[in-house]
Order: sequence, then structure tokens, then C-alpha cells
Amino acid sequence: MTKFLTAADLVAEAQARIREVPPQRFEGGFGDAVLIDVREPAEFETGHIPGAINIPRGVLEFQVDAHPAVANVSDPALSHRERPVVLACRTGGRAALAADNLQRLGFADVRSIAGGVLGWAEAGLPLVVR
Repeated sequence: MTKFLTAADLVAEAQARIREVPPQRFEGGFGDAVLIDVREPAEFETGHIPGAINIPRGVLEFQVDAHPAVANVSDPALSHRERPVVLACRTGGRAALAADNLQRLGFADVRSIAGGVLGWAEAGLPLVVR
């Protein structure tokens, strides 16, 4: 009998391969890293980390190399694989999956915020609400 993985299994496997860092690590800012929130735009609008740009998880990998799925457009935030990237989502799962894939795509310095935006807020750090 084939055992199928759950979404939680996939996230746990990704977390074992990436660097998750606590929100407090970024209290002073993100330096030269680009901060990408991989939630959907409506989620992003409910509150996001200051300085974050929104590239939804569903198109993130396609934005790296201007894939036809995104009208052959590449996001400038993903144009340099050497530039540090920090990822966030609601609780950390989507960001972990995204970080794992960006590493596989050759990004040298990828991190994920442990606990995501909820962990950020629980740490008492500010959110931008539009």
C-alpha cells in the first residue's frame, strides 16, 4: 500500500532543508535582503511585515525565470540569485516550501521567518495594514 504525504509532511521535510529564523532576528531590519510575502494578495492586504513585497506562492518560481505562466515577466526581486531572500507567509508553511524551492533554483541565501506573519505579530513586531 502506498503511503501518501500530507501537506504537513511536505512542510516538515522543507523545514529540515531550509534556515528558519525567529522573527526577533529581523527586529532591526532586513539589511540587503529582499523580504517576500508569499501569501495571496487579499491576505497580504490584511497586514504584512514592513518592507515586504507580495509575490504569491502560486507564481513565485515562475517569476524567477520569466516563465510563460506569468506572461514571460520576471520579478526584479528575484533577478539576482546571490541576493539574500527572506520569506514569510501566515504561519510559516508556505514560506518553508517556497524557501526550499528557491534553494533548489540556485538561490544562495534563503531564509524563512519561523511562525510567519502570525509569529511576527505575536513577537510584538509591527505590521502594515492598508
